[in-house]
Amino acid sequence: MRQIVLDTETTGLEHKSGHRIVEIAAVEIRNRQLTGNHFHQYLNPERDSDPGALQVHGLTRAFLEDKPRFNEICALFIDFISDAELIIHNAPFDVGFLNHELGLAKRQTLDTYCAEITDTLKLAKELHPGKRNNLDALCERYKVDNSRRTLHGALLDAELLAEVYLAMTRGQESLLIDLDLSNPIDSPSVCDIGSLNLRILPASTAETERHNQLLTHIDKESNHRCIWKKLQSTDN
Repeated sequence: MRQIVLDTETTGLEHKSGHRIVEIAAVEIRNRQLTGNHFHQYLNPERDSDPGALQVHGLTRAFLEDKPRFNEICALFIDFISDAELIIHNAPFDVGFLNHELGLAKRQTLDTYCAEITDTLKLAKELHPGKRNNLDALCERYKVDNSRRTLHGALLDAELLAEVYLAMTRGQESLLIDLDLSNPIDSPSVCDIGSLNLRILPASTAETERHNQLLTHIDKESNHRCIWKKLQSTDN
């Protein structure tokens, strides 16, 4: 499964007011492992940043003057995210800006290029209701080192969010954490199951109920990603 953790920095809070993206970054996860493959680009917004935004990311107009415009890197960006699940913190903000930039570049909206968009802020609020769920708070909660985050930067924030996301969704992964998978497993010997006199012991009603309760718990802890639950619903 390919996932892309994405973050942007902008000149202000509202793309409807003409604000633009000044930095975009995306890091790749495959099978719950960071691959080291990433997309990162500073962009020339052709305008000044609001003072508040500049205080957050520190990217001045002079620094961005010789950087490409979004439409110049649009194809590369689309190619990188194509068919992946996008993981974004406070997704409506970034998606709104990206759709604005894609529209200016005469492209379709973001959801047409990716498989799914997951909002980690929404996920965090479901897991930790009533608590602070910004990126710094989540890094502290999940013991992710964010000491380098003196200013907001899209690439660093995407990397931090990737670690936070993996920690937040570790429910089913923890079931396999003690297995040593470093050595290859030999192919099993061929066995004629039909020749064996196997005794089948069906689960009791109480055992089935406890099993279903466990699956429900795993499904909740993994934010509805329990594979056994999905298989169970398919069988039914």
